[in-house]
Amino acid sequence: MKYPLADEVLLIRGNKSFLLVAKAGRPFCLCIETSTEEICQGVEPTDLIVVSAPEGGPLEPAMMLVDLVRSYQTPLLVLPKDHPGSRRISRVVSVAPEIFTSCSIRRGTHPEQHLVCSSDELAGMMLKGTVEGIEISGLPLSASIRAVKCRITTELPEIHLFSP
Repeated sequence: MKYPLADEVLLIRGNKSFLLVAKAGRPFCLCIETSTEEICQGVEPTDLIVVSAPEGGPLEPAMMLVDLVRSYQTPLLVLPKDHPGSRRISRVVSVAPEIFTSCSIRRGTHPEQHLVCSSDELAGMMLKGTVEGIEISGLPLSASIRAVKCRITTELPEIHLFSP
């Protein structure tokens, strides 16, 4: 099924988890940092940025992650497979032209960007960026989809300088 998008993101929600799916919108270089190397990959405007929250939780941190990658090219961090911190990662990000959701991988340990760790209820989907929007196959019947605005703005408060 195809979903047209402009600057919105798709929210794919299961009963207990969700995915945010956005198009990159412009070309940039994304760095992926592992414990042994730095991998830099080119990102095209139709590539997807997928944030997965396998345990659910608030939507705002996931929106911030989309914006950090899309607007500021924040590097992605990948932990070693046996790192104890992977159990505490509540949201993971993948960036690629096509992304497959899987519940059989450990969160935050895969530099391969064609995979994203998901809950079992959202596993098995293939998400593909297109010029018109996003193409999804394998969408579970229990999942709901809606387009949401996702742009974090940073308006600085007025600053008053005090003289001594």
